[in-house]
Amino acid sequence: MSTLTTAPDTAPARWGPAPLVLDGTSLDTRTVGDVARAAGPPDLVIDDAARRRVGLASALAADLSTRRVVYGRTTGVGANRVEPADDLTGHGLRLLRSHAGGTGNRLDTAHVRATMLVRLNQLLTGHSGVSPVVADALAEALRAGALPVVHRLGAIGTGDLAPLAQIALALAGEGAWEGPAPRPVPVDGGDALAFLSSNAATLADAAIAANRLDVILAASHVVAALSYLALQGSPEAYAEPVHRARPHPGQVRCAERMRDLLGMRDTPAKGRRIQDPFGLRAFPQVNGPAMDALDYLHRVLDIEMNAGSENPLISVEHGDAYHHAHFHTAYVATALDQTRAGVHQVAELSAARLGDLVEPDQSGLRAFLADGPTGSSGVMILEYVSHDALAALRQAALPATLGTAVVSRGLEDHASFSTQAARATSDVADAYTRVLACELVAAVRAMRMRGDDPSHLPLAPAFRRADAVLDRRTDDRPLADDLTAAAALIVDPCWSQV
Repeated sequence: MSTLTTAPDTAPARWGPAPLVLDGTSLDTRTVGDVARAAGPPDLVIDDAARRRVGLASALAADLSTRRVVYGRTTGVGANRVEPADDLTGHGLRLLRSHAGGTGNRLDTAHVRATMLVRLNQLLTGHSGVSPVVADALAEALRAGALPVVHRLGAIGTGDLAPLAQIALALAGEGAWEGPAPRPVPVDGGDALAFLSSNAATLADAAIAANRLDVILAASHVVAALSYLALQGSPEAYAEPVHRARPHPGQVRCAERMRDLLGMRDTPAKGRRIQDPFGLRAFPQVNGPAMDALDYLHRVLDIEMNAGSENPLISVEHGDAYHHAHFHTAYVATALDQTRAGVHQVAELSAARLGDLVEPDQSGLRAFLADGPTGSSGVMILEYVSHDALAALRQAALPATLGTAVVSRGLEDHASFSTQAARATSDVADAYTRVLACELVAAVRAMRMRGDDPSHLPLAPAFRRADAVLDRRTDDRPLADDLTAAAALIVDPCWSQV
């Protein structure tokens, strides 16, 4: 089998026009998101030093297995750790076959590609002991766009055993592929657990969700700023002296972003009210924790994707193997739970601003922004849609870390459920998009009815795009198409980059 192209020992490049250089130390969540979203497979290059690490660790692990007991190599796994693996030749394949029990829906292309990328980068840290041939095969499959068939269910935050077993079996020629299958490679007794011992599928899912929330939270500033204009908000709540007095990082950034969008560099005119409702007034204080939580999630994922997490950990430096618990992802689970909780708080403010937009005392316009005969409903239905989505978001925001599990005959007596936390974070991103879409439709409609012209403000390009895609008719009519168009803007990274 051909080996992967290597590059000199240079600083790795970010994903873009140049090849993506993997070295086991510098992959980040945003690069994973870029690769997952790309129309085609990545142009991968492996750093030479990383390749050497893989080979040295593999040789050391093989040598150690001839001299001492090494979990998963000379023994069974889980509660079978005390059982010797007598038939070392077939031990690896038996382990993969027994653990490839994933079920449920198939993972989509983005998630499978991201999982393969994360797992490959982790292998390049040189702590797994996996054969360089297996690492090369994974890299070649990625570059060729060959995707194993992987199912959703089969992990609880203590190693993505089922999905990774399906990938490894496909590499060995026994699993299914989406499209043409690459040439199979041998998987020996030491490769199986070395490949499985990772949470790469969960990390990939979490990275994709984190990237989505980056875009959606950025859009939330634009939507809130449009509501501010429609409601003639008070600028004092975003003033720099206010936030300098209690300088939480996310809060300060949020207030600064609102000032930027609304052109508040000079002392702006006062609003209609001495104090706005919380939806406007407390936006930095509520959005800030969500931003900080998302930043922390990125930091946790960046560490995990460049970590030697395999058990046992093969240390070439110390010439030994160490048995440990890096497979446990409490950091990932708690960071995901915190992020979802923060987003839920911000989504509640969006629903509150929508309530202000349809209230004449706040907007100065007709109830429900109606513009027809007496009794017209206008955008009344948007509140119902928003709170439906908010209820779904609230359910998805419940902490996954409140659960645990005892498996493998009691030996593995705790689980983080980071896998479920990552899935729930994707659900939160979906629901928050729908909540914001309701607010955006109402805010643009209110600005049109007021005759507001934001062309002199930095957020003018965002308003123009929304104005162009949202139906201008104000008679009572179905709003489903408007919500679809609004949601498309919210998830478009270009829309909020004004």
